[in-house]
Amino acid sequence: MYAMLIGVAALWGAATGLLVPRAAYRFSVPPGEPWRDACPAGHPLTGPARAWLGAARCGGCAEGAVAEVRTGASGAVTAEGAPRPAPHRLAPVVTALACAALAWSTGTRPELAAWLLLAPVAVLLASIDHRVHRLPDGLTLPAAGAAAVLLGLAALLPEHAGSWLSALLGGLVLGAFYFLLFLVNPRGMGFGDVKLALSLGTVLGWYGWPVVFAGGFAGFLFGAVYGAGLVALRRANRKTGIPFGPFMIAGAFLGLLFGGLAA
Repeated sequence: MYAMLIGVAALWGAATGLLVPRAAYRFSVPPGEPWRDACPAGHPLTGPARAWLGAARCGGCAEGAVAEVRTGASGAVTAEGAPRPAPHRLAPVVTALACAALAWSTGTRPELAAWLLLAPVAVLLASIDHRVHRLPDGLTLPAAGAAAVLLGLAALLPEHAGSWLSALLGGLVLGAFYFLLFLVNPRGMGFGDVKLALSLGTVLGWYGWPVVFAGGFAGFLFGAVYGAGLVALRRANRKTGIPFGPFMIAGAFLGLLFGGLAA
């Protein structure tokens, strides 16, 4: 039963992870620009949910309508010079492993449903922030609302191991902390990180304040180690901006594993 639960969670993660690359490509634009509606070769993106759901390649590319690819020093390009979208083949693997780990730590408790629904969104946000150093409002704010609603429903079911009130307070506190950091140093902390902190604080707060502190601290630790590594390799300096969202998400993931095991 337990092994089957982990397996089903992994399959769910792999299936939803296949949808991440296209959504990440469409969302990965500079602020002020509309979301992409065509592939790099110029083919219109089609599919369910106004073309947000679908494979990483557009229909035209998948059918071989794009000219033969040549590989140069800057990466793969089409014969017309349009860059191909990055394959991001790791997205299904990362999502599958994350969902399996969450199922392992949470077991059959009802909050697992919330974690499995939110995990693909977290992978998507990390992918977008890694690409363009941006966390879109169209994802961060709905994610915060969804986390609150899903955990509110979980709190109504038997055998849950958390507190909905603690979750809401955790989101408010972590969001307020990041907002303070944003006011102190706007160049070092983006407002998208503040909005992301609302949902991360909510899920961490479900298991109590020690988990909020552990998950929040882990995010800063991961970011600091990454930044120090770039400086040591002379690939960045102390003023170079780094996408902090992936490290916030990684820290929250670690906190959830800890909270689930300790509950």
